Amino acid sequence: MQKITRLFPLWALLLSSLALVVPAPFVEAKSMIVPLLGVVMFGMGMTLTRANFTAVLRRPRLIGLGLALQFLVMPLAAWAIAVRLQLPPALLAGLVLVGASPGGTASNVICYLARGDLALSITLTTASTLLAIVAMPLLTWLYVGERVDVPVLDMLVSIFKIVLLPVALGVAVNTLLGRWLGPVKHAFPLLSVVAIVLIIAIIVALNRDNLAATGALVVLAVVLHNSIGLAAGYALGRLATGDERTARTLAIEVGMQNSGLAAALAVKYFSAAAALPAALFSVWHNMSGSLLAAWWSRR
Repeated sequence: MQKITRLFPLWALLLSSLALVVPAPFVEAKSMIVPLLGVVMFGMGMTLTRANFTAVLRRPRLIGLGLALQFLVMPLAAWAIAVRLQLPPALLAGLVLVGASPGGTASNVICYLARGDLALSITLTTASTLLAIVAMPLLTWLYVGERVDVPVLDMLVSIFKIVLLPVALGVAVNTLLGRWLGPVKHAFPLLSVVAIVLIIAIIVALNRDNLAATGALVVLAVVLHNSIGLAAGYALGRLATGDERTARTLAIEVGMQNSGLAAALAVKYFSAAAALPAALFSVWHNMSGSLLAAWWSRR
């Protein structure tokens, strides 16, 4: 099951290719994006306990550094890249949404493979996910509010429903029934991968025409955005702490985003085109993260 999960980028590429050839079934499944993301967030909650939340209080400086890098570097980098490449307003909004997203759920696996600080990674993912309920709509409004109408309040309510409720439910189930749900819990990473791959394929199908016009430019923007996050997380983490494991962890947490959440919000509040950066980011950041983890694991 772990081997299947780790091949996530391959499954995403295969199903996305199918969505380009036969888009109709995926386009019709557009309404499933938000429920599928709820499954992913519930699965994340099933991996957490109350101890993960109390860990935030025991490492305030490191958590503060990680959150600062997450929500300062990535949205600013997204905005700067989009402006520099002169992306259309919809793609600008989509890239900024990716930048304003919390850490990706796959970052914990990549951190483990890279021999980083897994406890710090889990704690940062948890903390950034909770903070994103407020940070995502506000940061999106700050960077793109002049070009695109950003429904801040509606986005805040949606993130509360899409993120906080499924995660809280997952934590509650894990806390109360976790000891009896061992085999089921092991299946959730695979279920999350299936859900994210389906989300990506649906978005690719919705953007079939847009990909032909702006695909290469969006790919360049996504690669630059991810690279800046990884480099800034590592360099600033190493500078601030002097610790290699912490720097690796911060690089992965900053560079890998919950692009599934960004995609769902982009489709709901902007347009299908606005979700294209998130879909491409979902594939690319797992590829770059896996390659980086493989290199670090040998050092």
